[in-house]
Amino acid sequence: MCICRVCWSLAQVNPTQCEAVAMVCAQVMGNHVAITVGGCSGILELNTYKPVLIANLLHSATILGNVAQSFATKCVSGITANEKRLEELMQASLMLATALTPHVGYDLATKVAKKAHAEGTTLLQAGGPEGLQCFTEQQFKDWVKPEEMVGPTTKKPSP
Repeated sequence: MCICRVCWSLAQVNPTQCEAVAMVCAQVMGNHVAITVGGCSGILELNTYKPVLIANLLHSATILGNVAQSFATKCVSGITANEKRLEELMQASLMLATALTPHVGYDLATKVAKKAHAEGTTLLQAGGPEGLQCFTEQQFKDWVKPEEMVGPTTKKPSP
């Protein structure tokens, strides 16, 4: 069965759609190999492999378009972020220890992160007033601002 018919006939969502995308990618890679071999097999300006080249190129374009549309409508459409859970995960992330480094030093920030990891707590719990007492809760809030740790930033001039 042609892979593009497989994508369109799937009625299920999420896992099957991801698998369909993976299958299409495998087919496109195979088509690419055929195109490469056909391109290398031409003699002088005469390339008798042109039908194979265009057939595989058109096949790849067709199945990529079909699977993209299927994936968008049957999997991506309607997905919403669980913002509450994302906030919880972000606040519990041990990677936020990098924001502590300029204030408490690398060694202490590492110690706080390792303690939080070992105990299954947050950085604030591990290094704050109830933990290693490296900083206050207010200092932590002032220093650790995840929203400022992503995206491009403008470098502040040195004093």
